[in-house]
Amino acid sequence: MSEQPNLQPLWTPEPEAIARTRLTAFEASLASAGHGSFASYEELHRWSCDNLDAFWQSFWDFADMQGGSGDRAFVPDASIKAANFFPNSQMNYAQEMLRNADERLAMVFVGEDGRRRTITRAGLRDLVSRLVAAMKTAGVAPGDRVAGFVPNCIETVAAMLATQAIGAIWSSCSPDFGPAGVEDRFGQIEPKLLFAADGYFYSGKTIDSRPALSEIATRLPTLQQIIVFPYAMDGAPLDDVPIARSIDSFLEAHPAQDIEYTMRSVRDPGFILFSSGTTGKPKCIVHSSGGVLLQQMKEQMLQCDVHAGDHLFYFTTCGWMMWNWLVAGLAVEATLILFDGNPFHPGPERLFELIEAEKITHFGTSAKAIDHAQKCEVIPSAVADLSSLRAVLSTGSPLKHESFDYVYESWKADVHLASISGGTDICACFIGGVPTLPVWRGEIQGPMLAIASDVFDDEGQPVAGQPGELVCTQPHPSMPVGFWNDEDGERYHVAYFDTFDNVWRHGDWLTRTPSGGFVVAGRSDATLNPGGVRIGTAEIYRQVERIDEIAEAVVVGQDWDSDTRVVLFVRLQPGAELTDALIKRVRTEIRTNASPRHVPAIVSAVEDIPRTKSGKIVELAVRDVIHNRPVRNVTSLANPEALALFENRPELAV
Repeated sequence: MSEQPNLQPLWTPEPEAIARTRLTAFEASLASAGHGSFASYEELHRWSCDNLDAFWQSFWDFADMQGGSGDRAFVPDASIKAANFFPNSQMNYAQEMLRNADERLAMVFVGEDGRRRTITRAGLRDLVSRLVAAMKTAGVAPGDRVAGFVPNCIETVAAMLATQAIGAIWSSCSPDFGPAGVEDRFGQIEPKLLFAADGYFYSGKTIDSRPALSEIATRLPTLQQIIVFPYAMDGAPLDDVPIARSIDSFLEAHPAQDIEYTMRSVRDPGFILFSSGTTGKPKCIVHSSGGVLLQQMKEQMLQCDVHAGDHLFYFTTCGWMMWNWLVAGLAVEATLILFDGNPFHPGPERLFELIEAEKITHFGTSAKAIDHAQKCEVIPSAVADLSSLRAVLSTGSPLKHESFDYVYESWKADVHLASISGGTDICACFIGGVPTLPVWRGEIQGPMLAIASDVFDDEGQPVAGQPGELVCTQPHPSMPVGFWNDEDGERYHVAYFDTFDNVWRHGDWLTRTPSGGFVVAGRSDATLNPGGVRIGTAEIYRQVERIDEIAEAVVVGQDWDSDTRVVLFVRLQPGAELTDALIKRVRTEIRTNASPRHVPAIVSAVEDIPRTKSGKIVELAVRDVIHNRPVRNVTSLANPEALALFENRPELAV
């Protein structure tokens, strides 16, 4: 039978808890400044979008930014791309992050192998100061690129902050990328220095990074030095790695000292992130350091209610934008909990035990990880004390309705579950959590403040209650500065502004709900179109992946008889078989709980499904393979060998 509509929220914040939120405090600061009071979050959101100058200046003051904001917070323009935020500001990202450098814990690092290290805010400032001096001696200047081939650990954060203190540009990827994938990314931006660990751990294995570093050194001719810190290989010699030196030798002539920060405008470039697409080389998205930081601080303080002293965790590698998001917690004066390795090793309870051990208040992960824990039948509240936990954050793909149930039934009944959605493209969120509003099953709570998110139909008209494109109709501080080596801005324009005039089209397919929230159905470029009706892939996954015999699935559209037919590939649980009876169950579940148009014409079993290194299933790559089209940028995949499983399948013969 079809699912019933949401009748009651899964969680509603208590009035006392609402009164303690930073969002409530921010609203009080707006009232004190003469901006009025607001009867609802919807009213506040509308005001924030209509008054961008007042909102961002108010937030700058509320966040106690260390730099100077200048005389204007927002300068509008007829073109959304040409609008500017804080054009006369003078700030430095690292200075904001290293504020109040005292003996409170800045970061706790926990490795897969069990090692635990900590650093205080004062200790981090001292380490960054030494790195700044050493990097300047090595010739790093404002505008230079510094790259990281790095695990998620203390040295990585410090290297990034030192890069920002100088006014250089940081870019990083995780050490599981092969040399060709590193070249595809860093070869475009020509870095001067590369930071790396000597190795890393994953699934109980120790991986030596030195052979990869040797090859990377030859592939990146602009590199002048590779700075290697000991991790997995216990400081093994670097003799076979050209231009490499240990971090100890790099720092030995540079004691801790005051940092001379390079002051910059909010819109000056500070980061380069790479798209995870599967066609062509990755896009090099140039982000401002100040604009991104303002967005991320706003999201953490107002939308996720992170306070100074909270313990903030997000499972992420250094190749995902959520790493940048996590590190921004230093500016909020939270303690960062860093983890590197396989989050399910030696068992699926690993990260829940980390919540207890480190008293994590805000726990972030991917929707797929939550689903995996549920598939493994883990009851987090039974394996760990989750009393410290106030918020669970999820992103990376749509969070299924059943995952909402799982969190509230098996994790903690009194927790703010914030499903958030944004992307590498803005290094921030369009829609996400609101700590003063109820959580409804399957829904993202609302649009982010000062982000004019909307849903457009194909004609560019706003719609509610029916699926459409996620758009943003106004500028915001973390819009990219542009793409690297895109002098005329054409590739940037095509990527986001080619569909609707002067409106950012993000590429997500979603529906606005009666509660004011959103349900994301998947990427709009991966939507299915049987009979001319657009269908989001998440609508199918939700029905399929709750079947016990199925571990995960990927669904694509195949060109067929002048139309599109839906093809579903499933990876089965160990011991399960794709029998006719199971195929019938799959189709019945989809037909009953979605619609007849969602029912796949073909259901086929595969041994593995390709995904990016951040865990996202790559539907477009599978679609290219079954249509015998080349798949480029396979270096973005964690398991590129899985693509071969979709080649020349007889059941797909045209």
